[in-house]
Amino acid sequence: MRFGHFVPQGWRLDLAGIDPAEHWRTMSALALRADAGPWESIWVYDHFHTVPVPTDDATHEAWTLMSAFGAITQRVRLGQMCTCMAYRNPAYLAKVAATVDHVSGGRVEMGIGAGWYEHEWRAYGYGFPSAGDRLRALDEGVQIMSQAWRTGSATLDGRIYQVDGAIVRPLPLQENGIPLWIAGGGEKVTLKIAAKYAQYTNFDGTPEGFAQKSELLAAHCADVGTDYGAIVRSANYNVLIGRDEKEVEDRKAWMVDHYTKAAGAEQGSTIVSRYGSGQAVGTVEQVIENLTKMQGLGMTYAILNFPELAYDTSGIELFEQQVIPALG
Repeated sequence: MRFGHFVPQGWRLDLAGIDPAEHWRTMSALALRADAGPWESIWVYDHFHTVPVPTDDATHEAWTLMSAFGAITQRVRLGQMCTCMAYRNPAYLAKVAATVDHVSGGRVEMGIGAGWYEHEWRAYGYGFPSAGDRLRALDEGVQIMSQAWRTGSATLDGRIYQVDGAIVRPLPLQENGIPLWIAGGGEKVTLKIAAKYAQYTNFDGTPEGFAQKSELLAAHCADVGTDYGAIVRSANYNVLIGRDEKEVEDRKAWMVDHYTKAAGAEQGSTIVSRYGSGQAVGTVEQVIENLTKMQGLGMTYAILNFPELAYDTSGIELFEQQVIPALG
């Protein structure tokens, strides 16, 4: 199994309480730590307003971080889970990503999706198109980016996007362009887009959900004539890990306290109920057992979020020492 992890950037209130002047120091130190460790990749989210509720806490911009991480690291691959197609013109986004690929020496992954966070869409003046239009924009945008990275220019007279001879040079360093991660599990449209264009997918990480989405992806691949076996299937997991049950419960208690301070008591308990269970929550033995089961279902790339990472690295250290060697 391959492993990546998110670097705290503020979106999930994962830098709350740290002076904003210290945010880059915190983020860059964790990126360098991953670069020196067993991780294949580091990731950020493409969002502007915090969750579970919008607050005045900082959320750092994804592609700016991609470029900065690319400049300071040497080995780890750099991804976003996931870039919202409509937040940037796709020809412009293709240009940005190609430039970051050069900055990083050819280490960029393009996580891309249709977008969902209505509050920030409207706040930033993007409106909030119907799901159908957002998915159409995803399909057209991926076509534009793929064409640009393959040929150095892009032309498309689409319903959402129109580009006419957009020059995207230099080409990415990576042969055949930047790998595409189509994120989301929409059964009729998103998974079909993934079947047509993706090298990677990212969807439901529960055993039942993952198996169902995989079956549907396979059907779409058969319909469009692509190789299902060539697409890497990944999932995201929140990690609350301990040597024993008490340590796991201590991490949950930390989450309650942290999110209560950052977003209020109601949100603190809601977040723990939402993030306090799953395939990567439990003792070391439980997490290994759960992820082994997921690996058996075809989930071969886990992208992990350690909620306490900006404040405490003991959880990620335990994962590195005991889980990655067992599954890597």
